[in-house]
Amino acid sequence: MNLIDWNVDESWTLFLDRDGVINERIIGDYVTNLGDFHFKEKALESLGKLTCKFKFVFVVTNQQGVALGKMTQKQLEEIHEYMVNEIVEKSGHITHVYSATELKNSDSTFRKPSPKMAYMAKERFPEVVFQKSIMVGDTDSDIRFGKNLGMKTVLILTEEKISEKADLEVKSIFELNELLEK
Repeated sequence: MNLIDWNVDESWTLFLDRDGVINERIIGDYVTNLGDFHFKEKALESLGKLTCKFKFVFVVTNQQGVALGKMTQKQLEEIHEYMVNEIVEKSGHITHVYSATELKNSDSTFRKPSPKMAYMAKERFPEVVFQKSIMVGDTDSDIRFGKNLGMKTVLILTEEKISEKADLEVKSIFELNELLEK
């Protein structure tokens, strides 16, 4: 499916996973401090352009490194503040960052694919319409999150083995932005 078929305009909402989409993911470990956080190639410039096409842009990220004691909530917030500020410097915007810090195998109702973070965004910003939203991620839980809410889904292809079928597959945020500009 081509993005043009979606009729995306400035009333739409963009939901982005973080690790593997915005920044380099550390397979088998966690981004625990600013020194570990590296934007993916061409991602920062692309996010500056891409986010301007949407009314709302939310980062929804599972970050169990906090529950595992690998980082503190404060360190996580510092990483997110840095990420948002860098995107703003490129003329982009992030409306809000939501992080699920519970353990993967806990009884969490917050972690993706649970729709809880999206419902929190909609509660705070009632104009969000899930059927006019795109979820961009690199894992099955990201794609399920979007599908659970009736969103369009975009898979960023990485080393991750995926079984969920997304509406669109791209290699990067850069490629997604290029498609939206057509």
